[in-house]
Amino acid sequence: DGCSQLSAYERKRLKNITENAKFFAALKLHEHRGFVLLVSVALKCVNCARAKPKKAEEETVRRRSMRLQRVEPSGIPVVEVLAQLEAEEYPQVPAGPFPMVPEGGMENSKLTEGLLTTWMRISEVLMMLCRYQDSLNSMVLSQENIKKVVKYRVCSMAIHPSESLLFVAAGDKTGQIGLWNVACRSEEGAQVFVPHSSAVTRMQFSPCNPAHLLSLSTESLRCGDVTRAVFDEICRSEENLSSFDFLEEDACSAIVGCWDGRVAVVDRRTPGTSSELSADIGFRRTRTVHVHPLRKQYFMAAGSVDVCIYDVRCLKPSGTRPVSSLKGHTKSVASAYFSPGTGSRVVTVCADDTLRYRGGSSLGKTSAAGGFVVIHRHNTNTGRWLTRFQAVWDPRREDCFVVGSMARPRQVQLFQDTGKLLHVFCSPDCLSSVCSINVLHPTKNILVGGNSSGRLHVFKEE
Repeated sequence: DGCSQLSAYERKRLKNITENAKFFAALKLHEHRGFVLLVSVALKCVNCARAKPKKAEEETVRRRSMRLQRVEPSGIPVVEVLAQLEAEEYPQVPAGPFPMVPEGGMENSKLTEGLLTTWMRISEVLMMLCRYQDSLNSMVLSQENIKKVVKYRVCSMAIHPSESLLFVAAGDKTGQIGLWNVACRSEEGAQVFVPHSSAVTRMQFSPCNPAHLLSLSTESLRCGDVTRAVFDEICRSEENLSSFDFLEEDACSAIVGCWDGRVAVVDRRTPGTSSELSADIGFRRTRTVHVHPLRKQYFMAAGSVDVCIYDVRCLKPSGTRPVSSLKGHTKSVASAYFSPGTGSRVVTVCADDTLRYRGGSSLGKTSAAGGFVVIHRHNTNTGRWLTRFQAVWDPRREDCFVVGSMARPRQVQLFQDTGKLLHVFCSPDCLSSVCSINVLHPTKNILVGGNSSGRLHVFKEE
């Protein structure tokens, strides 16, 4: 055979082919081929997806306006109708000035008037503040407006209300009172008098007669009368006087504070130098007293962490109760003053490095019951060699006051009652010391600051 010449692999391959052929022949597949074709066709027909009938689409009819269809209403052209509607909806404003009348006409005249009045009022306040700032910016310090008026530390000052001549009085810690005519450039422009034997802590020109200068030291209250060239003694006390203020416009009576905490009422019309009444108000010491500018029966006293308002008519030798108490101070209070116009605001300087402004509350309630309180951080640590700071109101404003500052370069600061620093009086070339005591002219743009060496510095318009 030819198979003997084949390799072992080829012989095995031929054997497998022969066995497979015999196996398929035994199955007789060629006889059943037609049946298999019929079954496959039937299965395909069963699995065919049935076509779904299409839904009839509903045609929506969109509404179109006559304007979009460009169809004119019968008898009226579209252009004329549109022009008429625009004229009614948007009336034409004539050229030139137009009256400020609301759309409702005169029906809301009261409401409109109130709204416009409010607008005008707030605008005027802002414009007045801008003009006030401009006037402050015009105030400068020059070398010829600096002078040593008293020998030692300035403890109090007062400006004469004259508008024609600038005349300043200053008191020092030894009882000296210096008078300075700022316009006079010679040495004769300043003179020193010694009507007291201790620190002059308060000075005021009489509101009804500026020829009288009242000054207070620990032992006495005196009135310097230039018409008679004498310092009259109004009150003498052993209780160590600290401050005073006039109870009446004619300056005949005054409320006097004492370092032991008591207050006294003094009347210049009665003979003698003793007080009319001495009252215990519950203070350990009283540093300042200040009378309300409108309701003269009320005065405010400040001392050791205490600031209270009292009624002069209710003062008693003991057990006097305050009308109102201004709480919140944690250390001794250096000063407390009412605002000059209405007395509705109060500014205090406290040793806890704060300035406090209060307002809006009535005299019969404590500050906690109503009104507002603004607390501003301010370094009041003056030490033993400087006079303690006192915040004093600008006599021309109800909302602004000045106070000394420890900041460098040396300066005097002017604040609003909101706590905003409105202006800084400084001059690096001329001002090199702390001005603890400051006073403003009642009608002119003039500020005078006194330091601890007896020098006065005058900021004024050039």
